Amino acid sequence: MPYTSGSFTHRGKRLVYDSYGEGDRLLVYLHGLLLDSEINRGIAEALAARGNRVVLLDLLGHGRSDKPRHASAYRMDTYATQVFALLDELGAEEAVIGGMSLGANVSLFAADHHPHRVKGLVLEMPVLERAVPSAASVFVPLLLLVHYGRPLLRMTSALLRRAPLTHFGPLDSFVHAAALPPDSMAAVLHGILVGPIAPTQEQRSRIVAPTLLLAHGNDLVHPFDDAAALAEQLPNASLVRAHSPLELRLRPKRLTDEIAYFLDDTWGVSLERPSKKRPSAAAPAESRRRRAG
Repeated sequence: MPYTSGSFTHRGKRLVYDSYGEGDRLLVYLHGLLLDSEINRGIAEALAARGNRVVLLDLLGHGRSDKPRHASAYRMDTYATQVFALLDELGAEEAVIGGMSLGANVSLFAADHHPHRVKGLVLEMPVLERAVPSAASVFVPLLLLVHYGRPLLRMTSALLRRAPLTHFGPLDSFVHAAALPPDSMAAVLHGILVGPIAPTQEQRSRIVAPTLLLAHGNDLVHPFDDAAALAEQLPNASLVRAHSPLELRLRPKRLTDEIAYFLDDTWGVSLERPSKKRPSAAAPAESRRRRAG
């Protein structure tokens, strides 16, 4: 699907985004830690074909956006300000905001900071309290490796930056992550690890935007129990279990259908659907959580 690319300056730094589709039904979908918008291109194409405008933003330090080398530039809560700067750039008063992992947590901060601009949330694999020990065991050693192995990593990242694209977005996104300059990677990891990971439980309980949660089992960094607990905390949330962390990228139809139906409900659009009865985004939370199993 054709898309347009744009950029804007926020607090003196350049941020890059891609836009798929047209119209007022806007979804901003964010990538995971160290990844970039390439990982979400298939999702954007599928949802744009269903009548939505989908914008993929490369957060600061990721993808084609600027990469300052100071850890203070990278915090999940300040990433939320970049999302609203994007909305201002697009001339949009509100949007559904979502993303995977890092992007899911940034979306929670966005909903807490400016709820009147968040029409709904699509949260894929959020990282909350149950994930902290496992996430630390993964990312702290990675930070140490990047910090002390910079000479070798500079050579490997330079080689990877010359690698041709595979035209499979998720794979290209992981290659781009490995090709990040080690100084930039270390700054991103350090900033994220020392900053707040998510809004507090009290703040989350006040988020009333309709929310679709996507999660899966057998992942210590993105435990299903975190998503299930979040579905209980948020007053208007539904939870859908993915078969694997790769389902939405490798076999996306079932989950992109879930997201598309959620967007229809959130924007108040009535379209023909399968005969199976589906609860709307405005239905009571308990009735919609029964879908999780």
